[in-house]
Amino acid sequence: MQGTVFVTRRIPQPGLDLLAYAGLTVEVNPHDRVLSREELLAGVRGKDGVLCLLTDKIDDAVMDAAGPRCKGFANYAVGYDNVDLTAATRRGLPVSNTPGVLTDAAADQAWALLMAAARRTVESDAFMRTGKWQGWGPMQFLGVDLVGATLGIVGAGRIGTVVARRAAGWQMNIIYTDPRGKPEFEEEFGARRVELDQLLREADFVSLHVALTPQTHHLIGKRELELMKPTAVLVNTSRGPVVNEAALVDALRERRIFAAGLDVYEHEPAAAPGLLDLPNVVACPHLGSATIRTRTAMATMAATNLLAMLRGEMPLNCVNPEVLEGQKKKEMM
Repeated sequence: MQGTVFVTRRIPQPGLDLLAYAGLTVEVNPHDRVLSREELLAGVRGKDGVLCLLTDKIDDAVMDAAGPRCKGFANYAVGYDNVDLTAATRRGLPVSNTPGVLTDAAADQAWALLMAAARRTVESDAFMRTGKWQGWGPMQFLGVDLVGATLGIVGAGRIGTVVARRAAGWQMNIIYTDPRGKPEFEEEFGARRVELDQLLREADFVSLHVALTPQTHHLIGKRELELMKPTAVLVNTSRGPVVNEAALVDALRERRIFAAGLDVYEHEPAAAPGLLDLPNVVACPHLGSATIRTRTAMATMAATNLLAMLRGEMPLNCVNPEVLEGQKKKEMM
């Protein structure tokens, strides 16, 4: 296979090796940071394919820069809201993602945030490091209980399902909201499907697992936060803009909810003013898939998808398969 591909940021080596072993020239962003707009446009120019990240905005301008040689964009993420899918489909460019392989790691991160926020782990760790601790006290850093609590899952897809499965050890009651009923989910966990407002009123822990769409943008805002219990914990490992971050800051500052565990932010990499000053926030820098095994599996999956595109085949994880189906129809005419 001949051609040149551009990788917008270094990924685990096995993914790069797959591309190189196929005979491709692989150009990789030399900086350990997100490319500027100008750098991204220059990097994709004239390439046969692009392996991009969630932090790269792939729109008409990028596709124009890539030019007619480009056979598609392989996104190194399960989400693909960074790609203008309509523009890609219109141009006949396949787009792929990396679903499935990061489900367990993302679910584990949600639980890490949930437990750390519930038991005030980060806050008490910071206090311990100051040297101010004078010994055990019955009122120090009181958290909230997990055993027998109600866990509200917003979005019962792959990751939401695994998060619910992890709750078995704490004998938690599961409620969920989803556009469609999930009979198997309900049967496995004894879960009840409820409307979002009811979930927010009842849940002791609310974990968000929805894709970012116009319908889910600011799904959790001032009104929704006011429905939650003052002892409730909000966990967001989905997408930052699903939560109105300014409203969340107010709710946490005023102790209208107990705490929040966040892995994503509305305007990444920035956090809303005041958010990181709050002791009742556990904040991680978008680490949901950050295990060696998971990130490597994502790299090889993205590379495999890109190789399929360059061969004119349907990638295993194509999110706009109508593109290649349309190409086959044209070839048959």
